[in-house]
Amino acid sequence: MEERTPTEQALSRPYVTADGLRFDVTGLSVEHRPDRGATLTYLLTVSRRGRPDERWVVALPWPDKSWADVFASPAPPPDRLDRLVRLVHAHLDEWWATKARNRRSAKLGRRLD
Repeated sequence: MEERTPTEQALSRPYVTADGLRFDVTGLSVEHRPDRGATLTYLLTVSRRGRPDERWVVALPWPDKSWADVFASPAPPPDRLDRLVRLVHAHLDEWWATKARNRRSAKLGRRLD
């Protein structure tokens, strides 16, 4: 099994949003593209109080080349890594909030159960 980079490890940690939505990452793959962008493909279990858990696969395109060094580094600067994690979480939160009414967001994810 391939060793995960520090960035992949940080992006794979579970997190809870301010409104209590929990994202558990059960899988993450990072596809590095020739243009120095990336696609982050998540396998998620999303938990909400009072509702059954939902399993999703979500592919987030990451066209911003300025983060290529963080994705590839064996020791990324902690402040840049923290910023990247917060940005990715914000994108996942936005996807979750808009997937039911925004066609573009809906195309990023697919419910597994």
